[in-house]
Amino acid sequence: MDSALSALYNRGDQAVSGGDRGADLSGSAPRVSRWLGDIREYFPSSVVQVMQSDAMDRLGLHQLLLEPEMMEAVEPDVHLVGTLLSLNRVMPAEARESARTIVRKVVDDLEKRVAQKTRSVVRGAIDRSARTHRPRRVADIDWNATIRRNLAHYLPEHNTVIPQTLVGYGRRSQGVQKDVVLAIDQSGSMASSVVYASVFGAVLASMSTLKTSLVVFDTAVVDLTDQLTDPVEVLFGTQLGGGTNINKALRYSQTLIDRPQDSIFVLISDLYEGGVRAEMLKRVAAMKSAGVQVVVLLALSDEGAPFYDRQNASALAELGVPAFACTPDAFPELMAAAIQGQPLDAWVDKHLDE
Repeated sequence: MDSALSALYNRGDQAVSGGDRGADLSGSAPRVSRWLGDIREYFPSSVVQVMQSDAMDRLGLHQLLLEPEMMEAVEPDVHLVGTLLSLNRVMPAEARESARTIVRKVVDDLEKRVAQKTRSVVRGAIDRSARTHRPRRVADIDWNATIRRNLAHYLPEHNTVIPQTLVGYGRRSQGVQKDVVLAIDQSGSMASSVVYASVFGAVLASMSTLKTSLVVFDTAVVDLTDQLTDPVEVLFGTQLGGGTNINKALRYSQTLIDRPQDSIFVLISDLYEGGVRAEMLKRVAAMKSAGVQVVVLLALSDEGAPFYDRQNASALAELGVPAFACTPDAFPELMAAAIQGQPLDAWVDKHLDE
């Protein structure tokens, strides 16, 4: 354990790579592979992930991920997936297959974690959003909403509310009820968010009551909707690390929205705009005025407070569109609030208080 820790954290000692910090790593994969095996044997998984991340930063091991034997030794996690995706354009064919196996394992684990809750919460929100004032059956009456609507007709002498107006659930339909467009910034700082958003996009796309589209962007925009059945394909269709043109992504996304009143647009970006800022803000305002529920997430990850453009976030807030970070665990409830047309300011305040 001491040797494994020293190799990483003692700057005076020889590094894992077999030389001083910053030395050439071209022939170091077998040695690093052994070191990764040691830390997996001696430390719990949560500590292994931290040490792997530190090794990437401190020892410049990104290039070693191009070696298949290296990838077979690592502990798969979201951060590693982000690293692999950033290298997938320069990765040799034999290494790409190993990388795909790692990405598949992480994605499958994430889907198991989020799929059931997401489908359950979103289906409930869709059912509740289909309101009617003429429920045909007693079972269709939303009693909580009906009581709130008729509190003015309370008769204290009878301890009773007279329901002059009924509020009920609409008839359930198997058709598309809401349109969801996810636009994901694929700049390098958004790696973890890209992974989570791709998994959630696949889950939402599996629901027949939603029409889900997914676009990724840097200075160009790529529509990956036809790959949503497989989030691994979506992830390998991204190209992390480019510039950012949010305005161009918004312009394309607007072409996907033909039912504004029944549409949710989710922008996941740190808001560092390399395009035309004024046009970006105009497009957000136009979406909102047309009735689109606009959601702006600075991050969709467990990594805590993100770096983001505060000026653009403030400008969006002035348009009534709060920009905030969201954890994967909270995302299903956020989508439920958006589907029901709830003010997101209130949801954010409640979420931050928790």
